[in-house]
Amino acid sequence: MTGVMKTASEIRETFLKYFEERGHKRVRSSSLVPRNDPTLLFTNAGMNQFKDVFLGVEKREYNRAATSQKCMRVSGKHNDLETVGRTARHHTFFEMLGNFSFGDYFKKGAIEYGWELCTDVYGLDKDRLVATVFREDDEAYDLWHKHIGLPKERVFRLGEADNFWAMGDTGPCGPCSEIHFDRTGEGGGDPETNPERYFEVWNLVFMQYDRDSSGEMTPLPSPSIDTGMGLERIASLIQEVDSNWETDLFKPIIDEACRIIGVRFGEEEATDVSLRILADHSRACAFLINDGVIPGNEGRGYVMRKILRRAIRHGKMLGQSDPFIFTLTALVAEIMKDAFPELEESRDYAAKVVRNEEEKFSATLDHGLTRLDDIIESVRKKDRDTIPGEELFRLYDTYGFPLDLARDVARERELEVDEEGFESAMEEQRQRARASWKGGEGKKVTPKYQELAERGLATEFTGYNETENVDGSILAILKDGEEVDVLTEGQEGEIVLDRSPFYAEAGGQVADKGRVVTESAQAAVLDAQSPVTGLRLHRVQVQNGRFSKGEKARSFVSREFRWDTQRNHTATHLLHAALREVLGPHVKQSGSLVAPERLRFDFSHYKAVTPLELREIEDMVNRKIRDNIAVQTDLLSLDEALKKGAMALFGEKYGEQVRVVDIPDFSLELCGGTHVQRTGDIGLFHIVHESSISAGTRRVEALTGEAALNRVLDSENLLEEVSEDLHVPRDQVTEAIERLARELKEAHKKVEELQLKVAQNQSANAAEEARDIKGVKVLARQVEQLDRNALRQLADRLRNQLKSGVVVLGTQENGKAALVAMVSDDLTDRIRAGDLIRDVAPLVGGGGGGRPQMAEAGGKDPSGLPKALERAYDFVSEKA
Repeated sequence: MTGVMKTASEIRETFLKYFEERGHKRVRSSSLVPRNDPTLLFTNAGMNQFKDVFLGVEKREYNRAATSQKCMRVSGKHNDLETVGRTARHHTFFEMLGNFSFGDYFKKGAIEYGWELCTDVYGLDKDRLVATVFREDDEAYDLWHKHIGLPKERVFRLGEADNFWAMGDTGPCGPCSEIHFDRTGEGGGDPETNPERYFEVWNLVFMQYDRDSSGEMTPLPSPSIDTGMGLERIASLIQEVDSNWETDLFKPIIDEACRIIGVRFGEEEATDVSLRILADHSRACAFLINDGVIPGNEGRGYVMRKILRRAIRHGKMLGQSDPFIFTLTALVAEIMKDAFPELEESRDYAAKVVRNEEEKFSATLDHGLTRLDDIIESVRKKDRDTIPGEELFRLYDTYGFPLDLARDVARERELEVDEEGFESAMEEQRQRARASWKGGEGKKVTPKYQELAERGLATEFTGYNETENVDGSILAILKDGEEVDVLTEGQEGEIVLDRSPFYAEAGGQVADKGRVVTESAQAAVLDAQSPVTGLRLHRVQVQNGRFSKGEKARSFVSREFRWDTQRNHTATHLLHAALREVLGPHVKQSGSLVAPERLRFDFSHYKAVTPLELREIEDMVNRKIRDNIAVQTDLLSLDEALKKGAMALFGEKYGEQVRVVDIPDFSLELCGGTHVQRTGDIGLFHIVHESSISAGTRRVEALTGEAALNRVLDSENLLEEVSEDLHVPRDQVTEAIERLARELKEAHKKVEELQLKVAQNQSANAAEEARDIKGVKVLARQVEQLDRNALRQLADRLRNQLKSGVVVLGTQENGKAALVAMVSDDLTDRIRAGDLIRDVAPLVGGGGGGRPQMAEAGGKDPSGLPKALERAYDFVSEKA
């Protein structure tokens, strides 16, 4: 090695600049949340954003690319969460440096670039570099040995498990070649059998086959290159440190954690593991939050919560009880600002989200320890020496209480843990999570569509400027997926036009509707889609005559449909800008619907938007509408647009030239949709609903134009009717309703009190009805016309009458069953109310739980109350 020290920022920039100078397009990292691939939970490789290019579904304006891609891996080989922090190289979040060739250079070029960059540019010692190739790949072997000049003893042929890559069970695949660094310099052995000696630097994938369902592989017409080199790994080599954790990507975070907690790194392995986890997980959280993910109970939010809670626990293990990880996520933004300046934008928001989770989980972790104590006590009472795996998993799943901590506590109590049972339950959860994120097989393109695109049947879109009387020709007709020459009256099919004004559904905006006419026929346009880049399909139904391939045609977009849609689309841009202005720059779009009748906008935000905030947002949008600002559009290069500060929208794919929609001094977004000419054309904007759709994601639904006006007028009419019914002026309606609500609440309270008195009178001698079960007084009875609150009060009164005993009451409430169980303190060592209620609740078709002294249950079958109450006596008999 040259001995020259370089920062990770310099290493990253050197990589990108090297390939840029060799004809590669520098492409920005895509989000950690895959926008166009429902099969992925997180972006986990550099090739993800180019998947459709490799599949031939999409064509780019370049055939060489280089990226530094943000990646998240939380499962799979070497990437199970519990492994992170215990090895020198594996992480949840990392950067993947990669260069790509789409049918351009192949093995020779990839190997030459890889060797030159590693040796001449990065200065790695040539004599300590080795290569691996797929055992049957003679071409790659000869390139390394004969062309590059590596001795035979430093080129290893390995099997499919190590040196063959596939996108899936079917589809593009091919051999790969890995570059490894011999850390000892002594030689001997191979990277497969000596992983401690050989350090993997770079993986070069030669995508050259297409594998079908039978396993047969046929050569791809345009073999491609996909490479991946972890920035953290190459940084550790160039900076000459023993592990990734000692690079400038992690060391400042570890040092800050040490300062806050008061520990030292490098003195004790257990402490080091916790510090590494804190550094890794704080990085992951900072990047996930910036990409719109926050802690939640499912999907990506669940994974993030698990990562963050793992970090919190390791902070506690180091003796830190107060929140502090939020300061580490802020430090991540500073460290990574050169490559990811957007982290600064979400810095404060990320800190707020993380601190909130730290404060909540601190108490939860204490609850987990308490629950573990209960489990251990139960195990001891049964004279067992092993904590059941299912109980440990439930503890982990409910409280985020990890197995290794449970194992430590068990060891202190001289107990074993059922790790096999825990792993079995964990695998069941993994399978459920994978199933919930399959989302189908990803985008499948009909072969016929692909064929039409390859034949060059492109459509000129005129719809930004021309929407009526657009002349064109019918290039192709499809019916039931097959190409035909004609469509006759009443038939439905798809047509390709050489010129079309119809907007194809994209970016949340629905497709235009309208009609297409020829000299002898007319068809309604029902939909327009672009399944393959450049191909625009119009789904039509022939209303009269017949459509023929090659005919001249004239297109008309429905004027009202388009105008209403445009109003809503421009309003969406105004709404997005207003949300960021009022709630903060962390707001990012995570989905939208732009239709003629309404708009829907999903965005990242950690709590409900208050009524005052919604009013401020609505007022801001309407002010911009009243200002009647000219909406400007321009075509720029992607880099130019992003440098100007244009926002990229969810679900969009952008080429080299992008359309920028500018509402001066307020909103600047990349958008291919259709828009009004001036904001005043929107007329009126009215928010109708705000809600949560998942953890950390909110939804606003709104109306514009005539629809918004009608909604306001309807509200006015309703207000007038209520005013008349209450016999008060309009400005006193709210006060009158509040007064009625108070009166109703008071009346309801009096009714409850009367019902409780009646029940108490009926139960005055109830204690005498109690049965003696093995020395325990038990009273189980059904009462009528009591709600849950009154039922609890009566049960508590009866328990006091018994002084020592068990009370179980049941009632019907709104057609359902309600049960309450209470146990006096002196009996809870044998009989727990929670256990009792869980035992009887299934008899009313429900479930429940609670504390040892008091528990409740509900069920949908009140006819089962007699059996449930009688079962209570049997339960006490079994436990007493």
